[in-house]
Amino acid sequence: MIYRAVFHVDMDDVKTFSLALTNVANLLRAIPEKHYDLVLLFNGPAVTLLQNEECAQYREEIWQLQQTRVSFKVCRNALNRFNVAPENLIEGCELVPAGVVTLIELQQDGYAYIKP
Repeated sequence: MIYRAVFHVDMDDVKTFSLALTNVANLLRAIPEKHYDLVLLFNGPAVTLLQNEECAQYREEIWQLQQTRVSFKVCRNALNRFNVAPENLIEGCELVPAGVVTLIELQQDGYAYIKP
């Protein structure tokens, strides 16, 4: 079995952002030695949370998740809408054209939807 899940973050709420990171870390601790494919998907105003200055206090936690192959996908439409330049995002983010399309595709591919 492969654990596939997409954690959807769409609001610029630090508590929700922190909860999403904790949810992923807790899942990884619960399935040691298992196969997984985990995605944190950011769209809407949540894209502002991934700017270098905004997420400084979470940088180490994010880096550790990225080292365990957790993907951070960011909606390009939302970046444009909220005037966030891609180069201002933390390192390791993958831009996707439209977050909602990516969300649909992931769910169609069997990813569990988790909304922290």
